[in-house]
Amino acid sequence: MRRPSLAITTLAALGLAAAPAAAADDLLTTARDAGSFTTLVGLVEQAGLDGALTGKDDLTVLAPTDAAFAKVPKDTLDALAADPAKLREVLTYHVLPGNAPASRVVQLKAAKTVSGQGIKIRVRGGKVRINDSATVVTPDVEASNGTIHVINKVLIPKRLPRTSDNLVEVATKAGSFSTLTSLVQSAGLVGALSGKGRLTVFAPTDEAFAKLPAETLAALSADPAALRDVLLYPVLKGDRPSSRVDKLTAARTLDGRGNKVRGTVLNDSANIVTTDVEASNGRIHVIDEVLIPPTLPPVEAN
Repeated sequence: MRRPSLAITTLAALGLAAAPAAAADDLLTTARDAGSFTTLVGLVEQAGLDGALTGKDDLTVLAPTDAAFAKVPKDTLDALAADPAKLREVLTYHVLPGNAPASRVVQLKAAKTVSGQGIKIRVRGGKVRINDSATVVTPDVEASNGTIHVINKVLIPKRLPRTSDNLVEVATKAGSFSTLTSLVQSAGLVGALSGKGRLTVFAPTDEAFAKLPAETLAALSADPAALRDVLLYPVLKGDRPSSRVDKLTAARTLDGRGNKVRGTVLNDSANIVTTDVEASNGRIHVIDEVLIPPTLPPVEAN
């Protein structure tokens, strides 16, 4: 009896089903009909690439969902929409020449995209990762002229600027970090978080700050030193994408202290709810709880 191939064995381990019979619709029609690629389809048509995805040549599309595009800063999307050349470069960076079903993808370590730039492919922890950040969440969506693999993040080519906004500007424009950005300004930390040094910020949302007792927040606002301690406690030196954070067990923060990291949980309490919000000088991972340094004295109401 013949043993199953390495590709089939890997697919089974990843829970990826073998490709079904060829579909009748082309890649663009298949993506449009799915209903979860509205942004991608709109940008493809705007860039004049719809002909390529409806033609006879076989292609493989790594398709970011609408939820993936929602993670991209609005100014980055606006800049791409206003620059057809850059928009085409980003979109073709998600396309591989030829038809590459999951059985072929899991055997690759790298692949050259239609844009001319290469991508890295890794199988780790039962998941197929692209460039150590995007994950294939649904493989082998068949079309008449190729295959779609659904990914959960937009891929940005290295030679293309991701955004001109620094960490503070990205957080301000997001609209969900009003308390954090206000406290950063009060503590005089705008310069530290908007400089050239690359940083990783675990940013609590407004909802996370709302969980703090009112007297704690008031006391921190009245104590600049304690406030700086709290705000710098979730900041790491260097740019740490989610693929690196997943492998950490501990991390030294900008204030010299350390945090425990277990997958997507910090200090056994805060959960990372959104990853890899990119800025010109680093990235933000959104968390649902404010991290308080263990060495900070308890805050008592006056």
